[in-house]
Amino acid sequence: MAGSDEDPRVAELRTAVSRLRRELAALPSEFPDRAIAEDELAALAAMASGGSPETPRLRGSLLLIAGAIGSVGALSQGLSDVRQAVDLFGRTPGP
Repeated sequence: MAGSDEDPRVAELRTAVSRLRRELAALPSEFPDRAIAEDELAALAAMASGGSPETPRLRGSLLLIAGAIGSVGALSQGLSDVRQAVDLFGRTPGP
């Protein structure tokens, strides 16, 4: 169980990722990039369980997930929730 000192951003990310993983697992249809989405969601879950994920890696996983399931309408809300959770970690500094 999470401690009271847990970063609320991490808790939000963990919740959003868990929800999208369940929605994806319940989806009866197959699509070409499903395995990519499942792998990247597992990576996000691992990062969230590690405590302090790196923002560039979070964003990279989010892009891969969005590319893999972006056209699956049934997952659009879950994907949006994950994106919002990743956005809580702020933007990475650009060049």
